[in-house]
Amino acid sequence: MAQQRIAVVTGGMGGLGESISTKMADAGYKVVVTYSPSNTKYKSWLDEMKTQGYAFGAYPVDVANFDDCAAKSARIAQEIGPIDILVNNAGITRDMTFKKMSKADWDAVMRTNLDSCFNMTKQVMDGMVDRGWGRVINVSSVNGQKGAFGQTNYSAAKAGIHGFTKALALEVARKNVTINTISPGYIGTKMVTAIPKEILDSKILPQIPVGRLGKPDEVAGLIIYLCSEEAAFVTGANISINGGQHMY
Repeated sequence: MAQQRIAVVTGGMGGLGESISTKMADAGYKVVVTYSPSNTKYKSWLDEMKTQGYAFGAYPVDVANFDDCAAKSARIAQEIGPIDILVNNAGITRDMTFKKMSKADWDAVMRTNLDSCFNMTKQVMDGMVDRGWGRVINVSSVNGQKGAFGQTNYSAAKAGIHGFTKALALEVARKNVTINTISPGYIGTKMVTAIPKEILDSKILPQIPVGRLGKPDEVAGLIIYLCSEEAAFVTGANISINGGQHMY
């Protein structure tokens, strides 16, 4: 790597976010993580990462708030350096049937999962274009491709992410800036592995042809590839990583 690229991972302290952050650091990137301002455990997470040899930059960012994204991105650029890679990973769920879903449940998921892609990408895109190099990876979901019972808000937001990806990829392709989506299936994060074993064994694993949950490191490996020089010809893509659960 000719120079150490600076990568920002939103939601970088979560189960999948942690794997993305650590693997990107292992690959030689200077990694900055963002976390929710309501996260009271960020210090203990950073301390734990230090014991493993990782020294991350870390900033509280409300990714649903445009002004906060602008202010914190400016701070990162000033204190760490220009942002070369953005991984829009932050997301939430508010799962329930449409009949029970409130406008607040809809808005919260759309703002955090979809608006956040605009809010964060807007802060870094001009710099990437001006420098003639950049990577944006938007983390969607298999349920944005196939839908899921009780997830009209989540599935809509995750599907919208790829529309955003395709249109922006067209605008900046000639500037050596790539924009891609990845759509993970069921990944063995703490949240998923906390599902009762009988539900995993009877309801979830039978849907996955490879017969197991995905590994967070497998998703991180795909992101690292998309950040590389070898992936410069990949843009506007939505890459499934779901063990064959949904093919199209």
